[in-house]
Amino acid sequence: MRDADKVFKALADPSRRLLLDRLFEQNGQSLSSLCEDLDMTRQAVTQHLTVLEEANLITTSRSGREKLHYLNPVPVYQVFERWIRKFDVPRIRALDDLKKKLEGGRR
Repeated sequence: MRDADKVFKALADPSRRLLLDRLFEQNGQSLSSLCEDLDMTRQAVTQHLTVLEEANLITTSRSGREKLHYLNPVPVYQVFERWIRKFDVPRIRALDDLKKKLEGGRR
């Protein structure tokens, strides 16, 4: 599977996006801290983290007995460069703003 395919596959799952959001809020978390307040088993979180790591969306390092997880924004930036930037970002932003306004500001 190509790198971009792995990124899109990883980002397609809401649980993995949630884990990325949690790492964005606080980078360098252990598995235990990532599992807190989630409606997932520890094993499920581990499997999601493996997919994210294979897509290079996260990196890990050892700190004693703990494995810390860090967000890697480079693959997301590469997706942006390849698939979004070429579509004139100001026009896309204006359309998104219009959509939000028509929907009554829901998001």
